[in-house]
Order: sequence, then structure tokens, then C-alpha cells
Amino acid sequence: MKRTTVFVPEALERDLQLLAGREGRPTAAIVREALAEYIAHRQPTRALPSFAGAFASGRSDIAERHEELLFETLLPQNVAKGRARSTTTRARKRPKAAPRRSKT
Repeated sequence: MKRTTVFVPEALERDLQLLAGREGRPTAAIVREALAEYIAHRQPTRALPSFAGAFASGRSDIAERHEELLFETLLPQNVAKGRARSTTTRARKRPKAAPRRSKT
């Protein structure tokens, strides 16, 4: 633990001393608890992207089955390489045919 000096108004210090006496706890413990709670409530929350919840899937069980639904199409790592590779290789592009010349 690190020692820190905090300057507070006399009225606040009196209230802190009274609270510590009523609860039978050290003032430092009350200050640590209050600071921890204050900081926890001040942490920025990560907002969901604007498109979250914008679409209807027609399913009512998404929350309960989210992992199953997300991972149902993934292959385990121990699947034979030939099968796993076929899902990740790109299709070869066909060469473009020469443009036809019109007879005029």
C-alpha cells in the first residue's frame, strides 16, 4: 500500500471522523472504500456499435445459445488438413475472354 496525503475541508474531516467512530473502523479504510467506489462508477462504459440490435433474426433463443450459434460453423483444429483448407482457399479467377469485335 502507498501512503497519500489528501487535504479535505474541516467539516468533511469531522464527518469522516464521526462515521469512523460509529462504524468502529479506521478513517483510512473508509477513505479507501469511498475512493474505490467513486473510481469504479467513473470508469467509461463501452457503448455498443450503432448497428447493435438493428436487425431482427426471427429467433428468440439467441441470448441463451449465442456460443453455439457463433461457433457452429467453425471446424476444430484437429480436422484433416484437406477439409480445413478447402474452406479457406480462394477460388481461382478465370481469365477474361477477349472482347468481341462487332462486324460493321
